[in-house]
Amino acid sequence: MRLWTVHPKHLDAKGLVALWREGLLARAVLHGQTKGYKNHPQLTRFHEHPNPLIAIDAYLSAVLTESRERNYNFNANKIDETATAPSIEETSGQLDYEWHHLLKKLKKRDPKRFKESQAIERPDAHPLFHMVDGGVREWEKRIKEQQ
Repeated sequence: MRLWTVHPKHLDAKGLVALWREGLLARAVLHGQTKGYKNHPQLTRFHEHPNPLIAIDAYLSAVLTESRERNYNFNANKIDETATAPSIEETSGQLDYEWHHLLKKLKKRDPKRFKESQAIERPDAHPLFHMVDGGVREWEKRIKEQQ
C-alpha cells in the first residue's frame, strides 16, 4: 500500500489506478471493515489525524478529481467526495523520497512521463498535505538503494 504524498497528477495511469484501489483499502481499514492492514505504516498519518475517516475521503477526493481530468471512470459513490479535512503536516524529505521512488517506477512503466518528470525539481504535494522542512518519516519502509 502506498498513499502518496506526491500529487496524483504526477502518477502514471497504473499508479493512479493503484492509488485509488489502495486508498479504498485504507478507507476500509479506517472504517473497521477489514481485519488486515490495521497497523500498516502508510496509515500512520491518517490514524494521527483528528478525524481519520474524513481525512481519507478528502485524500481520495483529490485522487477522484485527477481521475476525472484524465477521463477515467472511478466510482465516486465509494467515498464522500465533498469531505474536507484539516491538512496533514508532511516533510520535504518524505516528499523527496517518494518522488525518487516514483521516478524509478516511471522509468520502467512510462518512459515518456519519466522523461517529462525529470525536469521537475520538487513535485507538488497532494493537496491534503502542507509541507514543512524535515527528513523521511520514521514509518516509511525504505528501499535500500534509496536510503
